Amino acid sequence: MKVSLDHFLEKLPLPATADWPDGVFHAEALSHGTMTLEVFAPRGEDRQRPHGQDELYIVASGEADFTREGEREHVRAGDALFVRASKDHRFEGMSNDFATWVIFWGPPGGEEPAPSPSVFASVDA
Repeated sequence: MKVSLDHFLEKLPLPATADWPDGVFHAEALSHGTMTLEVFAPRGEDRQRPHGQDELYIVASGEADFTREGEREHVRAGDALFVRASKDHRFEGMSNDFATWVIFWGPPGGEEPAPSPSVFASVDA
């Protein structure tokens, strides 16, 4: 199945909710088993709360600052970010064209660390 970033960005924001009074800036694009793919394009304040599953962000356009468990780093299109389940995180200072794919997967509480970490990178987040 193919999904298009532009198709989902045209639908945002969705109607406001109590948690997102300025409108909802994420939309589910597809799902299969425990995996869900969403488009997330926050404007103003990123009001997300920690999630019950592990997640992977792939920044599709724009740039922002990303804060995870008190550590801040600048991200831009092409960057990928991993967040373990239940960890506090958010985007701040997003550019007007900021959009990211976000992939949720695995059991509630997240997966256990891999027994054989990659020789290229370590994921400690």
